[in-house]
Amino acid sequence: MIVIGELINGMYKDVGKAVSNRETDVIQHLAIDQVKAGSQVLDVNTGPYSKNPKDDMKWLIESIQAVVDVRLALDSTKADVIEEGLRLVKNRAVINSTNADEAKMDVIFGLAKKYNTQVIGLAMDKAGVPNSREKRLELAATIMAKAIDYGIGTDDVFLDPIVLPVNVAQTQGREVLEAIREFSCLSDPAPNTVIGLSNVSQGTKFRSLVNRTFLTMAIADGLTSAILDPLDKELMDAMITAELVLNKHIYCDSFLDAYRKK
Repeated sequence: MIVIGELINGMYKDVGKAVSNRETDVIQHLAIDQVKAGSQVLDVNTGPYSKNPKDDMKWLIESIQAVVDVRLALDSTKADVIEEGLRLVKNRAVINSTNADEAKMDVIFGLAKKYNTQVIGLAMDKAGVPNSREKRLELAATIMAKAIDYGIGTDDVFLDPIVLPVNVAQTQGREVLEAIREFSCLSDPAPNTVIGLSNVSQGTKFRSLVNRTFLTMAIADGLTSAILDPLDKELMDAMITAELVLNKHIYCDSFLDAYRKK
């Protein structure tokens, strides 16, 4: 599993405040803590209330790269903000994200080709998030075809079936899980799959329990990465154990410690 740490996002009150006030220590501690907890990639999002998102993205990247050496997922709805970040990243980046809209894909895959990045592709279009796995699969295929048109390797695309909150869209959980399984059949090599895990528990009482239960089910269906809170130790333990049961790690009594040391 590729763990993408979700916590450097301006939508969180403390992060938004740190970005506005240029509190470098807050951002750097979040970066260090997420990497120590097992994140191989850090999502970087200036947040919806940023008044100068290009400057904020630049500051965030410089602050993060001063203390950790990991890949970054540049998360913005604005292509110019993403490109500002792509000029600064030291390691190969991930663009978060495009949907299946033709114009959007042309812009994002154009940037991916120019800067040699990976791309998260959301299985949705202008009509919104589809209700069925069949429609999700159709949109995912559209995204994969566009990636190929731009010479982007199929294994450099992360397909996101779009997780919805279980308390308002309970029927969608199964559709997402089945979509994850079917996405792997779209190409050879298979695309990566990713979910924004915290969405599934949005508004529920037992968020950590819902998150870790859904994550283990998704891993069993072939999920290869997730945007999540790596500081939730029980969640990370569940992820590690799920992969152990699927024979992705060698068992020993201290397998949790062994995974973390690796």
